Amino acid sequence: MTRVVLSIGSNLGDRLAHLRSVVAALGPRLVAVSSVYSTPPWGGVPQQDYLNAVLVAEDPALEPSDWLRLGQQLEQAAGRVREVRWGARTLDVDLVFAEQRRRDARVVVRSLDPVLTLPHPEAHHRAFVLVPWLEVDPDAELEVTGAAARSLREWLSALDSAEVAGVRRTELTLGWTP
Repeated sequence: MTRVVLSIGSNLGDRLAHLRSVVAALGPRLVAVSSVYSTPPWGGVPQQDYLNAVLVAEDPALEPSDWLRLGQQLEQAAGRVREVRWGARTLDVDLVFAEQRRRDARVVVRSLDPVLTLPHPEAHHRAFVLVPWLEVDPDAELEVTGAAARSLREWLSALDSAEVAGVRRTELTLGWTP
């Protein structure tokens, strides 16, 4: 079974509806859904704030490349246009982490494919990923190239405190209940 962590975000159009569209599409595959967070844009391109969340999902029939394709299909359905790197978007669905779960073990999926790098190579630098991920999986660890596995709390403590403080939990909900 493949278990994945997806980071979703939107800062164009009906931001909450775009995030909810991902939750609706994943439906019974969902294991956990974080709160909705308001976050400043990342990457230096002037734009409005994002709404972000993290989803944990499982599906025995999907491989990481399938999850990537599904995320891209959801982005296209939301009218995502890729014109400016780190620019504004209707919907962003990032595959952050994947693991294969078997009866006797868990194996973290690693990929250095030109299309899919896992774990996501920048996740440990992004408070808008780590804060909601920590909410839904407080024991999660992340190992990145060139560094040993560390808890999400440790990765967060290494970030600029202003960046972490900029990730603000909202009262908005994605309409999912376990």
